[in-house]
Amino acid sequence: MIWAKYLNAGQTCIAPDYIMVDQFIKDDFLKLAKQEIEKQQYSVENKNYVEIINERNFQRLSKLFSPENIFYGGETNSENNLISPTIMHPVSFKDEVMQEEIFGPILPVISYNNLDEAIQQVKQLPKPLACYVYTNNRKVKNKILSEISFGGGAINDSLMHISNSNLPFGGVGSSGFGSYHGEAGFQCFSHYKSILDKPTWLEFPLKYSPISSKKLKAIKSVFKL
Repeated sequence: MIWAKYLNAGQTCIAPDYIMVDQFIKDDFLKLAKQEIEKQQYSVENKNYVEIINERNFQRLSKLFSPENIFYGGETNSENNLISPTIMHPVSFKDEVMQEEIFGPILPVISYNNLDEAIQQVKQLPKPLACYVYTNNRKVKNKILSEISFGGGAINDSLMHISNSNLPFGGVGSSGFGSYHGEAGFQCFSHYKSILDKPTWLEFPLKYSPISSKKLKAIKSVFKL
């Protein structure tokens, strides 16, 4: 998940925008996330990190966090539009960082006590392009997949669903519509003409006037209404 978030400094459309984690494992998660960032040694020099694409987006991202809600990172360099891998906690859905797609190296972490309540909170937001579920519990996995609407995603992985050409890739609702990859792409970018081709030697009078209860009964019989 850390790899997926900070790849290209978070500037991918299917990067994890935020993480919801069970309160029971929140502290362990934050500790391990910090360790993984430090282990990767993200930097331009190491060729595993990049700058923010332009000054406008650098300024936009820099305003999304402040010292009181930074768990890790938060360093900025305006000379080369760099923002270090940053984890924000505590965070709520009311915070400014949760009001738009981040598209940058800032990772808000929101803890929850009740999965049903967490799902309801997610459903109040625009439908996401991707959702990633990390669990070994089949019931939890199926519950999230069936109750949350999103474009596509993965179980116990992130980003990698886009690499499978057999999986249609696309959004739903505000995250987009239609899909591409393989046959799905052909169908999406093609138009299927719907044509009724009727012979000239047969014409049923049922659709013409005068209208009668007998005709209505026959129509219902044909269409099994």
